Amino acid sequence: MTSVQVDKQHDGNEAADSASGEGYHRALGARQIQMIAIGGAIGTGLFLGAGKGISIAGPSLILAYAIAGLVIFFIMRALGELLMYRPVSGSFSEYAREFIGPFAGFATGWTYWLFWVVTGITEVTAAATYMTYWWDIPQWLSALVFTVILYGANLISVKLFGELEFWFSMVKVTAIIGMILICAGILTLGFSDAGATASVTHLWDLGGFFAGDDGIFSTLMTLQMVMFAFLAVELVGVTAGESKDPKTVLPKAINTVPWRIAVFYVGALIMILSVVPWTAFKPGVSPFVAAFEKMGLGIGAAIVNFVVLTAALSSCNSGMYSTGRMLRDLALNGQGPKVFTRLTKSGTPLVGTTFSAALMMVGVWVNYQWPGEAFNYVVSFATISGMWAWIVILICQIRYRLKADRGELPQSSFKAPGGIWFSVFSLAFIGMVVVTMGMDADNRVALYGAPVWGLVLAVSYLVLKARNPEGAAFAKRS
Repeated sequence: MTSVQVDKQHDGNEAADSASGEGYHRALGARQIQMIAIGGAIGTGLFLGAGKGISIAGPSLILAYAIAGLVIFFIMRALGELLMYRPVSGSFSEYAREFIGPFAGFATGWTYWLFWVVTGITEVTAAATYMTYWWDIPQWLSALVFTVILYGANLISVKLFGELEFWFSMVKVTAIIGMILICAGILTLGFSDAGATASVTHLWDLGGFFAGDDGIFSTLMTLQMVMFAFLAVELVGVTAGESKDPKTVLPKAINTVPWRIAVFYVGALIMILSVVPWTAFKPGVSPFVAAFEKMGLGIGAAIVNFVVLTAALSSCNSGMYSTGRMLRDLALNGQGPKVFTRLTKSGTPLVGTTFSAALMMVGVWVNYQWPGEAFNYVVSFATISGMWAWIVILICQIRYRLKADRGELPQSSFKAPGGIWFSVFSLAFIGMVVVTMGMDADNRVALYGAPVWGLVLAVSYLVLKARNPEGAAFAKRS
């Protein structure tokens, strides 16, 4: 894109979209954006991954979610500052090109695409796991069926996609709030099988608050799983190019992050671990389902299992949405095959979505080969690739703010609190998470894969540059 097109995009109107070649339909309303933002972070990491976290760290997992949630809020406010400076659907990839360089844009776009492909595999894996609650069927078969169904669901207009995601998210939100209210009733009224023993003292009586085998170190070792649970909160940035009123809607959606985390993560875990002792939870089993079973509310467990199944499928559906947009942004900038630029009449990047869905079928093979280990493998890969997007957001916000403060760029209407310092702190926190991943044998495999992926990106970039050395895709933007 030319500098003139970048300026037009900064104005944030539909004429600019047309000039820049985005061509998307601004069909996502405030109600849909808000619910996509709320539901984006409520998925496998909370409903399934929390079971392993509880078994490792005990009640202190609550603290891990709270601290990581604060960092996520800093990241989202950094993203919000950039979005109000220039709301575009390319989001992280576009900002990386502008504030870091053309290779950073190339690497970010393809890495975020990889993140959602792997996350799609993760979510399908989780959905297949949930199916075994009712029927003894192979995980790979469930994964295959779900992938095909969700691909079909993405052959619709963005407006209908937003509506479907609204109701998916509504189911998740309603279920968690309902579970919190039930747990509160058990604690105060004492009904159900868990009523006689339910007590907030479970949070510190059974081995202490830091009840893991290695105390606070066990808590630190859960940070990778905790950060995975928050992956997808940044998806709201990808919707910028298809939001009816991004400069009004997106800040409101981002500002819901603190209470989302407080209610759906911290609040939910406090209530669950107060009603059911943390020692009752096991890895690979949803703590929500296990909690209702311990309460003697069998139908409740079945309902929650359906809800978490819905949550996993919703996240995978969002992944298919995101991958198609990211591939198209890369193609528009000469950093991907031109065929990915094609849109359907309803504004859907069908080719990119089809390509991504085909690769998600790898998840079927993973489930066939390693049905018990599949979830742990894909979680570690998803986390390291997803955190790259956060790193880029923070670096771009720092560089943007420094330029804006010097008067080289216009000021954003939605400034991140703390200037650049909260972003610096967040980068350090992410670095600590990466270190803890390297200390865990199960998660270390992702760190082995990262350099390989980086090498693939570097070679691909050099090949593209050699073919078109004067192309705009390889010129750093001023």
